[in-house]
Amino acid sequence: MPSLRDLRRRIKSIKSTQQITKAMKAVSAAKMRRAQENVLAARPFARRVRDVLGRVSAASVGVKHPLLAVREPQKTAFIIVTADRGLCGGFNANIIKKAVQEMKDRPNVEVINIGRKGRDYCRRQGYNIAQQYVGIGETADLGLAREVARYVMDKYAAEEYDEVYIIFSQFVNVLVQRPVIQKLLPVEPPEGEDGGKKVDYIFEPDADQIMDRLLPMYVENAVFQALLESKAGEHSARMTAMDNATNNAAEMIDRLTLSMNRARQAAITKEISEIVGGAAALE
Repeated sequence: MPSLRDLRRRIKSIKSTQQITKAMKAVSAAKMRRAQENVLAARPFARRVRDVLGRVSAASVGVKHPLLAVREPQKTAFIIVTADRGLCGGFNANIIKKAVQEMKDRPNVEVINIGRKGRDYCRRQGYNIAQQYVGIGETADLGLAREVARYVMDKYAAEEYDEVYIIFSQFVNVLVQRPVIQKLLPVEPPEGEDGGKKVDYIFEPDADQIMDRLLPMYVENAVFQALLESKAGEHSARMTAMDNATNNAAEMIDRLTLSMNRARQAAITKEISEIVGGAAALE
């Protein structure tokens, strides 16, 4: 059985850890609220961009654009969005697991890593890393989204990639983050609110130039939305993990305190028994 000194030392150590996890929970909660507000505010715009693209695509049949070109998949790029740091439960592991499942049946794959955890895993496993973005900060960066989108669009237009997917964690609520995969390229215009029916539009200056502006905007926004979703999910997962760690520390402190009290009572009982035994021997 551990001595009283060892038990006191362990209780003190766990209390120090509990203070750290409690502080990290509070910080993550503040960051999560801001990230949640950002992702919820951005979703209506993302839906509207998809709807506009669907309407314009239905009305501009015959328009050709490099980002719409469908080719036989020979080389596929995967953008994998993870966190730079851990201590967020299974957040990173779930995204990496999803990515591995999607990439395993594709013979020629290149990876674009956003986040240190995904980069480190792909590096250890020997994946072909085309680009890496680490140290991305605590909030989603529109400039980063545009840089990533421009990179894959240029590669796709040059026919170096035949498909591009992005894998990230979709924010559902504070307790649930769902790893998802979304096809970025070739762009597959969704159906608009009118069900994909052809609507007559007057294009000014013309449909080609409008699609030339709209398609890159759609890809950039899809990447930015993935970053927003991922950041909200990361902070939520870290807050939940730190809350669980704080509660586990409290349970450990209670168990150790009980053990310490028992050990102290046993020591007192032993001392009393020795005193009584000594007194009896003197009679």
